[in-house]
Amino acid sequence: MQKKIVIIGASGAIGKAFVDLYSKIDTVEHVFSFSKTQIDFSSSKVKSFSIDIEDEISVKNAAEVIGTQKIDIVIVATGILHNKDFGPEKSIKDLDPDNFLKVLKINTIGPAIIGKHFLPLLTKDQKSVFAFLSARVGSISENKLGGWYSYRASKTALNQVIKNFSIEVCRTNPNAVILGLQPGTVESNLSEPFKKNVAREKLFTPEYSAEMLAKVILNSTQKNSGDLLSWDGEIINP
Repeated sequence: MQKKIVIIGASGAIGKAFVDLYSKIDTVEHVFSFSKTQIDFSSSKVKSFSIDIEDEISVKNAAEVIGTQKIDIVIVATGILHNKDFGPEKSIKDLDPDNFLKVLKINTIGPAIIGKHFLPLLTKDQKSVFAFLSARVGSISENKLGGWYSYRASKTALNQVIKNFSIEVCRTNPNAVILGLQPGTVESNLSEPFKKNVAREKLFTPEYSAEMLAKVILNSTQKNSGDLLSWDGEIINP
């Protein structure tokens, strides 16, 4: 059966890599690409649309684009760590309520609202996967360095949202798998200020990360629903 894929955050490095990857797979019929800045892809399989994940009306309208079609895989590849106005907090004195709220809106609230409107689109007659890009630094048990307050907190909260989705959705769609995905450190705008501190062999291209995560998605089962999985399939503890 030909599959239908949704990628939200297709203008980012990993999101674009996912669109390119799935558009080249023979068993994929359509890739619905959503991003704040609409991008045109060369493949005829890709249909591009705009979305603003900070605006629920925009998210609702984006979901309605799909119509009655049922989706096999949804990947939410959005996120923020820094922008031109602020970076991740190094200490308590860097905490700013407006910046903190901005990170929460994009990393936690936006994906939660996406789930609200896109989870009902998942197919029910076979396995489907709804995956959110999260982060290992969202693990409380693995936090040994501190800092990055808003980013860590937003990803921890996202992981809880993912767990909640997995519990609720299984009641009406037992074939659905809801995942958090840790993509590794990827060469992108998000990692640009920090990649000099990462060993070369641990700095992935977006294409490699997307390829590895696609394998994690493929190999996942209902038993994984609610888990945060690393790019190599490792389960990351909360």
